[in-house]
Amino acid sequence: MKIIIAHQAVPPDAPTDERDVLVQAAAVRDALAARGHAVYVLPCTTDLGNVRRKLDVQKPDCVFNLVETLENSGRLIHLAPATWEAAGIPFTGSSSEALYMTTHKLLAKDRMLAAGLPVPEWVAARGPRNVQRSTNKADWIVKSVWEHASVGLGDASILRGVTSAEAAARTPKDFFAERFIDGREFNLALLAGPDGPEVLPPAEILFEDFPADKPHIVGYAAKWDDGSFESAHTVRRFADPDADGTLIADLTRLALRCWEVFALNGWCRVDFRVDHERRPWILEVNTNPCLSPDSGFAAALEQAGISYGDAMERIVRAAHSGGRASPRAESPGGRASPQVAVTFRQEITPSDLAAVRAVTAATGHFHDREIQVAAELVEERLAKGAASGYEFVIADCGGQVIGYTSFGPIPCTESSFDWYWLAVRPEFQGFGIGKQLLQHVIVRARALGGTRLYCETSARPQYASTRAFYEHMGFILCEVLDDFYAPGDGRATYCAHL
Repeated sequence: MKIIIAHQAVPPDAPTDERDVLVQAAAVRDALAARGHAVYVLPCTTDLGNVRRKLDVQKPDCVFNLVETLENSGRLIHLAPATWEAAGIPFTGSSSEALYMTTHKLLAKDRMLAAGLPVPEWVAARGPRNVQRSTNKADWIVKSVWEHASVGLGDASILRGVTSAEAAARTPKDFFAERFIDGREFNLALLAGPDGPEVLPPAEILFEDFPADKPHIVGYAAKWDDGSFESAHTVRRFADPDADGTLIADLTRLALRCWEVFALNGWCRVDFRVDHERRPWILEVNTNPCLSPDSGFAAALEQAGISYGDAMERIVRAAHSGGRASPRAESPGGRASPQVAVTFRQEITPSDLAAVRAVTAATGHFHDREIQVAAELVEERLAKGAASGYEFVIADCGGQVIGYTSFGPIPCTESSFDWYWLAVRPEFQGFGIGKQLLQHVIVRARALGGTRLYCETSARPQYASTRAFYEHMGFILCEVLDDFYAPGDGRATYCAHL
């Protein structure tokens, strides 16, 4: 196969992070040439017409896309692949749309938030923001909207003890402030394969011997200044399944969901912070992370037992087989229809206790104490029947409980009902199952004399998709109580007339 490795043109005086692409190109070239491919390297500039003419002459079977910037600007990352898309030339990695969406970090956060993925709150001096109006003070980290590779990131990027408004005011143009998550840092690399993306072993970044007042962040110095304290004391290790099995499962599920949400291909990396309550937060999705032999991606390949050359071959084959656009039958909601019929029932059995725990936990939205409350409602229903005041609808698929909801009359009211819980396993979300469960609730509540149905949820950003679902289903926002669940975590109450 004839392969052109395309990368941005690198001037002699370019900084270390820019020159690294030359190391990547050489490593990929050697790996693919060793497997019998005819491999050539093509530096790209903003004169994409000239680049296109060169490709027309060379007629490659595939372009291996390593273009990370043009004219030293990350915001132009999508232009070269857009040119190849227009020309119908197969290329590695993700589409120009996915590259643009993930490089513009605020657009990426918006899309993840809409998909129900957990992302920290953010503010910007101008443009979109997602944060509750609050006078509470917190720590924030200021990041570039466009640049990756920790460009511009260092100790001075942390704003300590300021309000969201103060953080926005101190954020320059083309930057944003994100709520700083104090905790552990992980990244997960994903690699395309014949049966879909493979998640490589999760890596944790350890901040060894950092002074107490030094932020635990992987800044520019940690990545690119080999003589710095940060570089020497920021250490990668791979997560221990025995110690962090549940957390690894959560991170894996979220990483795969990112691949799906952005329709990625080839390879990528998803960066996380995990707070002190073991809740993961997605920091960013890097659609074309570094492929240098000393990179984190190469280390994850080695940990997984995949040779560097085999990985490069898989990336090429994913591009050449059209991996970005594999067709599948879809439901009106945009997801492939489940292959097994879903049935709904109102009867609760003892086995549902464990099933409700499992479904609630699988969503990744609930704390351990909330999961316990969900199980207690099942126990009450099993012990007291209808007298418990808790009604259920269970969704079964192929003998497995894949979702459930619970509701019941509000004591001391004539005809008002509370809708307590709705949970659907992540792999079955997007098929309209939540909507069907709610429809069963409405029918049953009406039959029991209900005229109004109330529900409540967190006002935090990661519940934006939940609130959007309520509003789509005809619920009206009645009130928001600030700091109800915890400081900075308000309660949003909705009502639907039955």
